[in-house]
Amino acid sequence: MIYLKTKEEIELLRESNMLVAKTHGEVARWVQPGVTTLKLDEIAEEFIRDHGGVPAFLNYQGFPNSLCTSVNDQVVHGIPNKKPLKDGDIVSVDCGALLNGFYGDSAYTYCIGEVDEDIKKLLEVTKASLYKGIEQAVDGKRIGDVGYAVQSYCEDNGFSVVREMVGHGVGKNLHESPEVPNYGRRGNGVKLKEGMVIAIEPMINLGKRHIIQEADGWTIRTKDRKVSAHFEHTVAVGKNEADILSSFKFVEEVLHLQSEK
Repeated sequence: MIYLKTKEEIELLRESNMLVAKTHGEVARWVQPGVTTLKLDEIAEEFIRDHGGVPAFLNYQGFPNSLCTSVNDQVVHGIPNKKPLKDGDIVSVDCGALLNGFYGDSAYTYCIGEVDEDIKKLLEVTKASLYKGIEQAVDGKRIGDVGYAVQSYCEDNGFSVVREMVGHGVGKNLHESPEVPNYGRRGNGVKLKEGMVIAIEPMINLGKRHIIQEADGWTIRTKDRKVSAHFEHTVAVGKNEADILSSFKFVEEVLHLQSEK
């Protein structure tokens, strides 16, 4: 069942997603060599709770933390731990929050210090592909149009698209219908309608697309151990253009200030 949201519900979803966006901005201040992902997790949980929300991922189907922190060859669902991040790493931070009965969900992949040029390009292409997908999230298009836009852009740039992990609807539940793959054929799949709210989240690999699950039962990593990037926005399908409910504004303000130091 796909639930279409009213304008009032979309505004509540915007509030929950803006809390996630601001949480990312707070986390971004701490993303540097020597910091542990467990510390990032603690910062996020405290920030979400201090602003009236509840961490969406904590205890969700047994997940033990408030953030998913996936380092280097980890694709998604990495469990925060005490291992310090080091120069040259990348870390995907996926954050969710429940506020006023609705969920927010967004992910951003950070560079730790100086990373290799091919990895920088992976992050740039993955982030750009997110917006390619968002351009297709309009009334009358189909899920396959979103997936095709992401897939074709990434593959044209020499990267591969994870197939098994996909985006999803967002609302009063963290995961709702429909599924939103990052691959597909134009004109195929569920028809998009104004009022649908979906999380579009490209998961793109430097090497081949194949993945495996780690023994912890959560962490997904690339089979060939090459790095993977992940960016995510929650968007409302619009009549003429998508309405991005989450934001990278706060993250990028912090990263810009740090780059000027």
